[in-house]
Amino acid sequence: MMKPKGFIFDYGGTIDTRGCHWGKMIWHAYQRVGMPVSEAEFRDAYVYAERTLGRNPIIQSSYTFHKTLEVKLRIQMEYLSDRHLLDTAPARWVESVLADLYEKVCVTVAESREVLASLAARYPLVLVSNFYGNIDVVLDEFQLTGLFRSVIESAVVGVRKPDPAIFSLGVKALGLPAGDVVVVGDSYTKDILPASKAGCRTVWIKGEGWTDESYDETLPERVISQLPSLLDIY
Repeated sequence: MMKPKGFIFDYGGTIDTRGCHWGKMIWHAYQRVGMPVSEAEFRDAYVYAERTLGRNPIIQSSYTFHKTLEVKLRIQMEYLSDRHLLDTAPARWVESVLADLYEKVCVTVAESREVLASLAARYPLVLVSNFYGNIDVVLDEFQLTGLFRSVIESAVVGVRKPDPAIFSLGVKALGLPAGDVVVVGDSYTKDILPASKAGCRTVWIKGEGWTDESYDETLPERVISQLPSLLDIY
């Protein structure tokens, strides 16, 4: 296997959840705190919140991840409350789920930070993320600032995954041929497929997906279950 000369990393689901889809992350937190809703009801609320945030500039560039997650949860809870599915005020549930999730994210990102720092000492790294315009604040919040040569954020560049063009921007930022770049991501459809179309090599962090759909695991160069496994490969 040819040694890469640079890496592109996804953020959400890759650096902060060990490959678990964020919808599943939130659902498991719902379960842990005893939310009185079914998974189907949660899924409706999750999709509603994501579409609401996609259509409206609710997340501000100054928002931390903690604040961003709070906003997401509040929209979900209000959706569920409006349908008379909650037995108490939404704010109580937001507080409980937020505390549960944020603690877990902090542990995971700390683990990821060590991996990224080790790789950054040997390779140039670029971040490519579908985010809301506040990724720099989030990186600072989790002490990840300075690890990436460049940050390509969808809300800033006007291109979103799964468009391969956003990965081409990452390749350009590295100043390397696409074939010398390894893209690391958790989403097969938003990371692995478009990065491959952009000419990059790929490593898929295969965690718990939003669906049970199966994919061609021969396309990525490697399939791993956690970020630290990268240090055993490169």
